[in-house]
Amino acid sequence: MAASSKLRVLTLYRALLREGRKFPSYNYREYAVRRVRDAFREHAGETDPDEIHKLLQKAEDSLEVLRRQVTLYMTGSFHVKSSKNLPSSLRFL
Repeated sequence: MAASSKLRVLTLYRALLREGRKFPSYNYREYAVRRVRDAFREHAGETDPDEIHKLLQKAEDSLEVLRRQVTLYMTGSFHVKSSKNLPSSLRFL
């Protein structure tokens, strides 16, 4: 993996963790952080450049979804009793 790709992966990883830590609720916060870590660990050994590109795109999309979820949660406009109730389009990673 090129140095620029490694930097992009690390930047996305940190941004996702940072955003996940913004949830005021302990359960949401811990779920988000755990999910990010698990997803990145699952694909840590990926070497195929096309697959890496797809995974990075998915991570960027997930970051945007996570940002929206945090914003909605903090404004009180969004509350889900269980992540299983989320439509698949709103689940990140």
